[in-house]
Amino acid sequence: MDVSKNQILTLISKGEGIDLEFKTCRNQLNRDVYDTVCAFLNRHGGTILLGVSDSGDIQGIDPAACVQLKKNFVTAINNPQKITPPTYLSVNDIKVDGKHLLYIFVPESSQVHRCNGRIFDRNEDGDLDITDHTTQVASLYQRKQATYTENKVFPRIQVKDLRPELIEKCRRYVRINADNHPWVDMDDLQLLKSAQIYLSDPETGAYGVTLAGVMLLAPDSLILQVCPAHRTDLILRKVNVDRYDDRDLVRTNLIDSYDRIMAFIQKHLPDPFYLEGIERRSLRDAIFREVASNILIHREFMSGIPARLIIEYGQVTTYNANRPHGFGVLNPETFAPYPKNPVIGAFFREIDRADELGSGMRNLMKYGRKYGGADPRLIEGDVFQMVISVPEFGADISPKKDIDQVTPSLTPPVTPPVTPPVTPPVNAQVRRLLELLESKGSLGNAEILDAFQLKDRRRLRETYITPALGVGLIAYTIPDKPRSRNQKYRLTDKGRKLLETIS
Repeated sequence: MDVSKNQILTLISKGEGIDLEFKTCRNQLNRDVYDTVCAFLNRHGGTILLGVSDSGDIQGIDPAACVQLKKNFVTAINNPQKITPPTYLSVNDIKVDGKHLLYIFVPESSQVHRCNGRIFDRNEDGDLDITDHTTQVASLYQRKQATYTENKVFPRIQVKDLRPELIEKCRRYVRINADNHPWVDMDDLQLLKSAQIYLSDPETGAYGVTLAGVMLLAPDSLILQVCPAHRTDLILRKVNVDRYDDRDLVRTNLIDSYDRIMAFIQKHLPDPFYLEGIERRSLRDAIFREVASNILIHREFMSGIPARLIIEYGQVTTYNANRPHGFGVLNPETFAPYPKNPVIGAFFREIDRADELGSGMRNLMKYGRKYGGADPRLIEGDVFQMVISVPEFGADISPKKDIDQVTPSLTPPVTPPVTPPVTPPVNAQVRRLLELLESKGSLGNAEILDAFQLKDRRRLRETYITPALGVGLIAYTIPDKPRSRNQKYRLTDKGRKLLETIS
């Protein structure tokens, strides 16, 4: 997560608390910094600032020691002899008032962690060693399992019930990036234990495969027994907007689901030639790698809402069931990543199907505008939505002074349009909505439904509202409260100019 000087100063002004810890650190790490990491993982997450005294005085870190301190920290938290199970955190070096500080964001974990064999929890007074307090430890385990459904244990499901060829496939994936990866030499049971997907039930003590393990590695029939609503609906809707032009209903494990999503994207979206430095990078794959992993990793599997990815003219919209930590459009500048299924996320990172927490989002925002001409929009709620602007085949994505060289894709077609589009593409439904708002002024959902003689509110949102909001053609009349019952939509200057151009 990228942070600014002002954000750091705001944190320091708050003072230490249940989710904020200062550590004085000049040229070596405090021994208790790992206790705090463990406590934050076990509680609700938090931020550690190295180079700040308990009173909030910015003392700084020796600049010559920063690189080694970061290396030592990352090595230690990935060492199962220090933190069990090991975790994955990034350390940011930031300069404040001429002094170097290290910023560490620790998300809440779905697991119970130990530091040097001890269990730490967090309260306002600091880090508490609760290892010998049986009631507190039991409560911690129960809270983790209740909060993170991926940890639900199925004692009747054992390693023999999973797909051995899929487990071997994961070994091949990790071997590509690291010949000495520990999973390479582990048997299947050891691998599942290492990945934290074979655990004991905190109530009965019986061992079994977790929900995460089932969703990752089980046969399709077993997945649908455990999670009947599981599916990812991939839809292409450009010509036949009332139904679809192409569809893939994916009801399989998350690993193969990822490959099916990427294949559908590669089939229906262009991949413009793009140079980053002297190397070619696929903007499409960089963006939709994050999109695909997001709708698989961060969904709430106990919800009956299926995940969907819909390709329309000029944009892609995704929907997945969510356990929200807020509502409304996320601000990429202040957004703090929150792992919805940390175990599944860690497994995806190991097999190189996802990036480190936060870095995938940065790539999405970095390349989104270059690919589709507009920043991606992320909307938090009971259903998490992503709206990604995309070019059409043959569209002219001309190089600009402030971005790397981008040239049009040569396939298909090989001849770009004579006049590149200067306004965002819209379908017939969005155009009708713009014309309605131009003539009637601001309108709410019920009024638009009545004007178009529609009955399906979800269809209105997917086909009319979300596409127009996604490219800035309409806007909320109450932007700070997108879920307000008094919410209406108005035409923006961009939408008005587009109507003038169409006319």
